[in-house]
Amino acid sequence: MTSRTLIALALGCAWVLNAGQNEPTLAKQLEPLRPMIGKTWTGKFKDSTPEKPTTDVAKWERILNGQAVRITHSINDGIYGGETIIMWNAKTKRVEYDYFTTAGYTTHGTMVMEGQKIVTHEDVAGDADGITEVKAELELLPDGHMHVVAQYLKKGAWVGGHEVTYEATPKAEVRFK
Repeated sequence: MTSRTLIALALGCAWVLNAGQNEPTLAKQLEPLRPMIGKTWTGKFKDSTPEKPTTDVAKWERILNGQAVRITHSINDGIYGGETIIMWNAKTKRVEYDYFTTAGYTTHGTMVMEGQKIVTHEDVAGDADGITEVKAELELLPDGHMHVVAQYLKKGAWVGGHEVTYEATPKAEVRFK
């Protein structure tokens, strides 16, 4: 072997060994979200029908040098959508998020890991058709799909919300009107 070949081989090995170490940093408390980050997901609502389809596109991004995660999403090409910013709150020692919607209401919530699920709870501010709180569970399934089930506190009673199963769709786009 020539010295050039040895150098090239050594550099190649070093690159392979360091490849996993070059993964972008993420706040330790946000690590459970890493499998969803950097992907765009498309999901059909459980009650969606061919006559009246309801499809959500959600893009998950690492932002602020890994100190936060942003999710933008739109339903049916922008008839409704929103943006969520998730961060670790050092004062409360919780992962918290704020959600801003095209319908004009906002939410503030918390998320915790419970086994393989991410459990969220949020308070709604503004007119959200009588909904004052939302609870949801997000689970990344073994087949790579993401499943979300939500309940709403509406007029003092918990009612079924939405259920969506997402798949990673790299070419899908979040759209707003």
